[in-house]
Amino acid sequence: MPSQLAISLGQHTDKGRKPVNQDFHGACLPAEPQRSTKGIAIALADGISSSAVSQIASETSVKGFLADYFCTSEAWSVKTSAQRVLVAINSWLHAQTRQSQYRYDRDRGYVCTLSVLLLKSTTAHLFHIGDARIYRLRDGALEQLTRDHRVWVSQDTHYLGRAMGINSHLEIDYQTLPLERGDLYFLATDGVYEHVCAPFVAQVIDAHADDLDTAARLIVEEAFAQGSDDNLTVQLVRIDDLPDQGADEVQQRLGELALPPLLDARMQFDGYRIVRELHASSRSHVHLAVDEASGNRVVLKTPSLDLRGDAAYLERFLTEEWIARRIDNPHVLKSCLPARKRHYLYTVSEFIDGQTLAQWMIDHPRPDLETVRGIVEQIARGLRAFHRLEMLHQDLRPQNLMIDATGTVKIIDFGATRVAGLAELGGVRQQDDVLGTAAYAAPEYFLGEPGSCRSDLFSLGVITYQMLSGRLPYGAQVAKSRTRAAQLSLSYQSVRDSTREVPAWIDDVLKKATHPDPAKRYGELSEFLFELRQPNQAFLNKSRAPLLERDPVFFWKGVSLILALTVVVLMLR
Repeated sequence: MPSQLAISLGQHTDKGRKPVNQDFHGACLPAEPQRSTKGIAIALADGISSSAVSQIASETSVKGFLADYFCTSEAWSVKTSAQRVLVAINSWLHAQTRQSQYRYDRDRGYVCTLSVLLLKSTTAHLFHIGDARIYRLRDGALEQLTRDHRVWVSQDTHYLGRAMGINSHLEIDYQTLPLERGDLYFLATDGVYEHVCAPFVAQVIDAHADDLDTAARLIVEEAFAQGSDDNLTVQLVRIDDLPDQGADEVQQRLGELALPPLLDARMQFDGYRIVRELHASSRSHVHLAVDEASGNRVVLKTPSLDLRGDAAYLERFLTEEWIARRIDNPHVLKSCLPARKRHYLYTVSEFIDGQTLAQWMIDHPRPDLETVRGIVEQIARGLRAFHRLEMLHQDLRPQNLMIDATGTVKIIDFGATRVAGLAELGGVRQQDDVLGTAAYAAPEYFLGEPGSCRSDLFSLGVITYQMLSGRLPYGAQVAKSRTRAAQLSLSYQSVRDSTREVPAWIDDVLKKATHPDPAKRYGELSEFLFELRQPNQAFLNKSRAPLLERDPVFFWKGVSLILALTVVVLMLR
């Protein structure tokens, strides 16, 4: 069995010399598969003495975070998931203060500090607001990992510069650290760390390594004995075991499922009846089949015979279904999970009765601008579904877009899709090569840089350009440009020519969408779609380049025609 992330946890809290304990702490250690996909969460909140309701803020922050974080999408990265939850909690606390008698004195409202330790795969993620602290004990040395958000007015007076609920805008300290077996993380409120020394903490933890609850209690008692007049809370987290890289749901299924045989028409296979082959390539075999239990037509996709020994390829193959199960959008291929147990390695999806966009472009070589806009807008809606889940398709091309009989466009084939949440697990799915198709891949991929939403936008821009012109904006030069200097010298070819009526401002929109530098493209898909319909005033007002620069062939043809006519006129005279 592959190793899993395993920890030992010790916790203790006490109100100390105060009448009310305004600290609150908690932890969530989920079972698999959530432990791999979301991790383990430990949270500590500290109320402020000036507020009579701060303990409510502390309890709400910890309970709310531990409940809501594990409800976020598995596709999201830890950073995105945690920050969205923290911002939501902060907004609620701030609103409570604004609606209470404390609205004119925020230091007396629903305010607290919050420190969160999230452990996923082999990485620690730290989120910190306020002046509680997170330390790491490694090789007997205690290292402070967080910084206090205190503003000092004088040598003896300070106030919190950041806290949950104090402002409508939340600023969060975030950092990641690699985990090692034996590491111990020490979370404490200021009532503790201001009154105990590092050697004492290390000594107590070493003496009670098998009972961290006792160690936490002894540290709290020492802080009390040293005169602490604040609430006292300690959490101790020791890393006992780390997972194998990539040991998650997809990896487990790779070990459970057998490789399928070569499928053929009329064949009975795992509860399906094969109808016919739809597509075969070096990457996969695709067949139309009928689910014998339901009678529904579905598409079965099996691994390529040539790549069955490639672990990275097989992992990406199964990840396609993982992705499809998490996206519910009318413009994205839908996964069809069978009710019965699966015995072989294959994926099942809905059957789209239609044609690829590549075939559609052959059948419609001169589409009008409005038809192109309609297709592009549908593709963009599907892409937005990916981007909202922190996924990049990375292989958007006409062959991966289907148009059904109703004219609905759907994105298919997720073999190159990058999922932020899965990328954090490490393993073989982390690829440095360009997985997409070179003619449509964004230039930054050829420099070895990670993609972004603007990379998918580049591919969509190229497809739009191709539908309007039948050409590519840079020909085949993008894939050959493997340095930044070479990419900066790429020359955009105008989509306009003598045979097509395309407005000049549309050409400017496509030029910006397919710019080699991602920073100079549109920041959002919505901007691109808007300007495909609404002319940008900057494009309309700018001076146009001379015809000689925009279309030298057309220019010289015109000059030749004028000269020929002039010669004819002179001869007639």
